[in-house]
Formats: sequence, structure tokens, C-alpha cells
Amino acid sequence: MTGEIITLQIGQCGNQVGKQFWSQLTREHGIERDGQSRPFDSPQAVREDDTNIFFRQDDFNRYTPRAFLFDLEPSAIGDVQNSFPGLFNERNIWVSKDELGAGNTWSKGYDYGLENQDEFINMIDREIDGTEHFEGFQLIHSVAGGTGSGLGSNFLEALSDRYHKKLTTTYSVFPSNESEVVIQPYNTILTLRRLIENSDASVVFDNNALLNLASKVFKDSNASYAQTNQLIASVLSSTTNSLRFPGYMFNSLPSIFSTLIPTADLHFLVPSFTPFTTDFIPDAKEFKRSTAYDVILDLFDKNNSMVLRRSDSPIYLGIFDALQGTVDQNDVMKAMAKAQQRVKSPSWSSSSLHVNIGRKSPYNKSPNSDNVSGMMLGNTTSVTSLLQTACNSFDVLFKKGAFLHMYQNGKMFQNGWDEFLESREVVQSVIDEYISAEQDSFLDDILLEDENIVGSGDAMDADGDNII
Repeated sequence: MTGEIITLQIGQCGNQVGKQFWSQLTREHGIERDGQSRPFDSPQAVREDDTNIFFRQDDFNRYTPRAFLFDLEPSAIGDVQNSFPGLFNERNIWVSKDELGAGNTWSKGYDYGLENQDEFINMIDREIDGTEHFEGFQLIHSVAGGTGSGLGSNFLEALSDRYHKKLTTTYSVFPSNESEVVIQPYNTILTLRRLIENSDASVVFDNNALLNLASKVFKDSNASYAQTNQLIASVLSSTTNSLRFPGYMFNSLPSIFSTLIPTADLHFLVPSFTPFTTDFIPDAKEFKRSTAYDVILDLFDKNNSMVLRRSDSPIYLGIFDALQGTVDQNDVMKAMAKAQQRVKSPSWSSSSLHVNIGRKSPYNKSPNSDNVSGMMLGNTTSVTSLLQTACNSFDVLFKKGAFLHMYQNGKMFQNGWDEFLESREVVQSVIDEYISAEQDSFLDDILLEDENIVGSGDAMDADGDNII
């Protein structure tokens, strides 16, 4: 049975993306913006979707998201509440009393988390008490500002410490080149350390790639973050489609991520999506109808990726495709065979492509709902470009000692700048491990160590395949 998932929206970006996510989920599950269920077209109709994963349902057939909204200033949360009047549990909404924000500084957001951690944990415990098979958390945030990075980092540590047996997935937005936050390299490196050490799977988004993709989807050269947030929400929705419209495969997050993540540190996942049909993006412009064969192969096109990459032929450690629409199984098999020929993978991960054929919502019909759309999560060594860019930007600032005074009052920096240096080393170690993973011998040492055995010849993965 699929367990319940609690969503944490942290900071301005987290809540703005969350707004689009809940807009998508309420449409897909036939829920009005105030939480009331839409009436069925037929009195005899029976729900085939599972709303319990992301929503609580009361005796009056009203739905409330299993979600928390956190921010240090009220505007973003106020916008969410205005868009969904009465939908969210007021007890799960927290805004700092002084409402002054974190000043784009990681240490201020982090310290707010330390000061209020007991309150936050009590809030989360209360929500978990309302579950029966709690599976884990998904955290939505940015890594560059102050609240999403700092408070988000503190949450990741707290969740890892208190609920270490539960899955924590993050959806993390990285800044564009045009960002106005001058200290974003510091915030990003400090947050990356927590993503590495305290999350189980991190889906990453690059605002540079998102803006490029949005300009094509909306046919607008001046794409906005409101539009890019819709693209992100499409990924969140598609990742959980097989949970919310369950079939016999990939009906839990562990069953999805077990196909993608070979070792604990190599858990950064790059999303791609094509095409954006109107049941995901209502304002999407006309596009060419594609078969499942076309979609699977197009997902490898770097122009459909939500993270910029330098290489035209990246190496993949694992791939998960989620297709929706009218899918021909023969097209899927042909595309998988073709992809196996084209896609570069190390020998230890040669069977790295997994495909789930999901279902589109019966409540969210649009003129092209039957058209095939696809989302891919790729565990690829090309993510090192994103990580290395963050490191390079950090190195430039830190070498000059620029803007360090903005962190000097933070509790983490009372004894110097070791936290910066240690965080930089942690990120570099993951970059090095991804580079090492490109080698066919990568798992040899791991498999020889008894305490790190990852499987045996008879081991089966979550989907019944003898793939380790």
C-alpha cells in the first residue's frame, strides 16, 4: 500500500512552486480550490485515484493537503491562501513573527530553524498522527535565497535526525545567471551539503534551463518565474502519477528511486519533460502530436532538460520515464531498444532505463489529453556541471573574503568559517564520485566489502527485475 507523503514548502520559491503543484493536483483529483470534491458525472462512478497520499478527507467530503507552508515573510504564503481559500490547514502555516525575511542570507534562515525547531517538530508530529502508513517527506525550496536555503537546510537536518527511517525527497531550484542575490554561491554550497547528507533523492532544477524551456512552451521570449513554476509542478505531478493513479508497478517512491540511485551520495536527479499538453500547462501553445517512441527519445534531447548541460552525450547511471496518454506498447519497446543503443551507461548500470505507463486524470480533460506526454528523471554525470558551477562561483567569492561579514552573527559561524570549507569539500567529494561512477569498475570495491553489499545474483529490485 502506498503511504502518505507530507509536503514542506519553504520560502518564497517553495511556496510559489507549491501553489502550482496544488493547482495541478486539485485539478487531477477533481477537487475545488476550497477543498470541496467536485460531483461525479455519474452517480454510479467510483474513484480510481488515491487522494489519501497527498490529502486528508473529512466526513463532509472536504480535502485538505498534507502540507506545511513556511516562510519568514508573509507575501508568498498570502498569495497561496488567496488562490486556495480555506484549502490548507491553518495550523500548518507558519510565518515568522517579525515578518522581515532572511535578507537572502543562509545563516539567518538556518538560525530561525534552530530557534523554532521544537515548534516545527510538534507541528509535523501532529500531522503524522493523522496518517496510517506514513512514507516520507517532499521538500520544495530554492538553494540561493535565505529562507529556502537556510531554513530548508535546518529542516533537512531535523527530518534526517528525527525521521531517519522515512524517505526525504527534495525539489531544489538553482539560481539563474541573472540572479540578484550576490551571496547566492555561499547559500548554494551550504545548502548542497545538506542535500547531500540529509536527503535521499534530490530532483534539481536550473533556472537558466527553465527560462529557456518556458520561452518555447509559452512562445514568450520574456518567460516569467510563474511560468517556470508550472514546468516544475508538471515534474512533481508526473513523478507521483503512478502513486496517485496506482497500477502494479512503481506505486511507491522507494520503488521509483531504487531504480535510479546506486549509492547514497549519487542521488541528484535531472528532470526532462515533453511535450507539455494542456492538461499540464493550460496555456501551452500548439505542438506536434508525438508517439511514445518519439517522446521517449525526445526526453534525451538537452533542449527538453530542466538543467543545462555541456555534453551532448552524457553518461546515465539510471533513468525513469513516466509516460501518460494513449501509449502503444510496441512503440515503447522499440524506443527502449533504440535508447539502449544510443544512451551511454557504464557496464555496471547497463539496464538503466525503466518506463512506467501511467494514467491521465479523468477529472482534468483537455483537448489534447490523449496525446502522449513524458517525464524523465535521469541520474546522470552531467549534473556535475551544475555542481561545479556552484563551486566555482563560491571559490571566487570566498577567496576574496567577500561578503563574509553577512554570516558572522550566525550560530554556525561563531568559531570561524570552517562550515564553508567543510561544505565545499562535501560537494567536491560528490562531484568526484560522479566522475568515478563513469568507470566500469566503479562498484567493484563496494561489492567486495561485506558491510556494503548491495545485492546478490538472486536479488530482485522493487519491480521484480534482477537489476541491482
